[in-house]
Amino acid sequence: MARVGVVIVIGAIIASMIIANFMYTQYTTNFIESTVGEKVTVGPVEYTITFEGTFEGSKEVVPENTFVKIGITAKNIGDEKTLFSGGQLYIVDEKEQKHEAVYGEFSSKDLLLEWLEPNQAIERTTQFDIPFDEDKQYKIIIRPQKDQSTVDTALICITNC
Repeated sequence: MARVGVVIVIGAIIASMIIANFMYTQYTTNFIESTVGEKVTVGPVEYTITFEGTFEGSKEVVPENTFVKIGITAKNIGDEKTLFSGGQLYIVDEKEQKHEAVYGEFSSKDLLLEWLEPNQAIERTTQFDIPFDEDKQYKIIIRPQKDQSTVDTALICITNC
């Protein structure tokens, strides 16, 4: 009788470990590394990021440091419309410090919030206010929207890759 109890306990432990491992793999972030100019897919959206350079802002919006500008081509490859916003994008410096995008009306292509229809592609730009050093490496992080049901996150090297 004691052996049956031990077998049941061991079986329960093994089953819980299998379930825990399955849940861990379902919700762990999957980082997809890429470099500037390459297509990368995060959820239902295919992105291509380009480094557009640095600039000093406009008369209305002046950076605290330097604006680093990127170009973004985003194409919805899914079957339903999906949201794309500047809040999904971050720039990471060599010290692994994350900086959010800065929104301004620098051009008609500035990204704020866009609905992407299936098979629709858009071209937008956004910028980050950071202490930029042309000799250092910078990466763009693209995170999915919550409704995109994916654990994928893109990490795209844009300088000194």
